[in-house]
Amino acid sequence: MPLTNYFSKDASKRARFIFDLIAPFYGWIEKHQVENYVNAISILDNEIGIKGKRVLDVGTGTGAWAGMFLTKNAKEVWAMDLSPKMVEEGKKKHPEINFLTGDAEDLKDIEDESFDIVTASFVLHGVKEDRRRKMLSEMKRISRGHVVIHDFNGQTGWAVGVLEAFERSDFKNFKVNFFDELKSFFTHARKVETVPGNGLYLGKK
Repeated sequence: MPLTNYFSKDASKRARFIFDLIAPFYGWIEKHQVENYVNAISILDNEIGIKGKRVLDVGTGTGAWAGMFLTKNAKEVWAMDLSPKMVEEGKKKHPEINFLTGDAEDLKDIEDESFDIVTASFVLHGVKEDRRRKMLSEMKRISRGHVVIHDFNGQTGWAVGVLEAFERSDFKNFKVNFFDELKSFFTHARKVETVPGNGLYLGKK
């Protein structure tokens, strides 16, 4: 995991470096995510229904968001991350989830319409629009029902700005432009606030 990868022009290498680096400490972050996730998954369940669905969470980290779908009786949950170390940590924390290592921009090993719900939580704001579009295209292809993006929406605090600067994310442009990007992929697209600063972006095939 050479430090030069943080300065690489390859965004995937940068992301893998950052998330491999923080993987051992991500459990602390996950604990602080859970309360927000409990609220968001309840809202999502009311919106689209999760029971009996087959779910894939891309950019899963250690699986906190993926695990929420099991609390609403999803039939089967899979979780994928670019970072091998995140996947290792996720398998330890959530043995009930099926983990994979992979890139959300290229899901060629997954067949069309393999999942009822394909989701990502706080992933797409981290990449530029061209990469977001690749991810959305792949997520739409492998979903037979819904694509669900749980991410920033509206005003966010200063601490978020500091963290996103470290990650070299695109979250400012994401907040302004993403809903229009989603609508370019889905005729049926909605945005639902969960807590101030966060929301669910729902695309239905």
